[in-house]
Amino acid sequence: MHMFLRGNYLKDAAQQTQFLFAFSFHNGLVIRGEKDEQAVLCSKDKTYDMKIADTSNMLLFIPGCKTPEQLNADQASCDIIHSQIAGFSNNYWELRRCRPKLKKLRKLLMEDPYEGPDSHKDQTLTFSKYTTEDLLSLIQASEEEILHQLQDINACKIEGYWRILEFDYEMKLLNHVTQLIDSESWSLSKVPLRTCLEELGSLEPTEMIKHILLSYGRRYIDDAGEVYFEMHEDKICRAIAQMLLQNAVKFNLSEFQEVWQQSVPEGMTARLDQLKGLALVDKTSRPETIFLLKVEDLPEDNQERFNSLFSIREKWTEVDITPYIQDLCAEKQTVGALLTKYARSSMQNGVKVYNSRRPIS
Repeated sequence: MHMFLRGNYLKDAAQQTQFLFAFSFHNGLVIRGEKDEQAVLCSKDKTYDMKIADTSNMLLFIPGCKTPEQLNADQASCDIIHSQIAGFSNNYWELRRCRPKLKKLRKLLMEDPYEGPDSHKDQTLTFSKYTTEDLLSLIQASEEEILHQLQDINACKIEGYWRILEFDYEMKLLNHVTQLIDSESWSLSKVPLRTCLEELGSLEPTEMIKHILLSYGRRYIDDAGEVYFEMHEDKICRAIAQMLLQNAVKFNLSEFQEVWQQSVPEGMTARLDQLKGLALVDKTSRPETIFLLKVEDLPEDNQERFNSLFSIREKWTEVDITPYIQDLCAEKQTVGALLTKYARSSMQNGVKVYNSRRPIS
């Protein structure tokens, strides 16, 4: 690594976090974080917490320092080398693998979701625009983790900027596709791209039709070289459930299931297990109800996440709480380990349940 930063400066920056860190190192490491964030170190595909640790062995900075192997190759006959010490340090950076801080990514893109080509807002120059480079400078995560998250949230590039589709517009596009599938009596596992673009291209931009097919289906090419999509039943049913639930505080469970099944495309089966991390069933109410609870709306910090969940429901079964904490698991950490740390278990009617270890106001 040819570039180094003086220990005293870095220590002050880590403690006070006064500046935007974006120092690119020779081997691709980057320190990221804004002034109100704790700095993290990112490689091409991983993110690490940074902590200064003291050492009893003084570290010396020597310009042009060579290893014994290099010395043996270059100066085999030299016994003593005189070097000038440029600096020293009694501490070093200790790195620990951590979860990428990706909640901010969705928040930024949701500032101005894409409402379609006819949107008056998009015809102005005032909406928030973010390129890949912008996101790399603002999000505390590695490039691969950011790009993977963009795919997970169905973001797309429009005129060089990353955008999230406004939900109603996304549902409009999906409805166009599912209605065409129904009218043409296509198999859900073999939806032809060419015909979709021909039939729907007059209604919406072809790039948007392609995007919705990629978001809710798997692209493949048949033996004749034609492009087809296999539609994902679970993703489509989940999106339709969100559409039904988003305007209701609570929904009678049995009524919801009936309306939901009637709303999904013919040939698809709506199942509650498709709603993990999206909606929660209240089995204690009479009649049973269901309401929208999206995991992406919950806090990113572990303790704050558990506080939020226990304020919603005092006691949780492991089955119910798992979809809402699974993303908190660090490398090689299990949901069980998280529950042991942040919750207290007890038995209720023969079922193990978890409640908060600390009082929830």
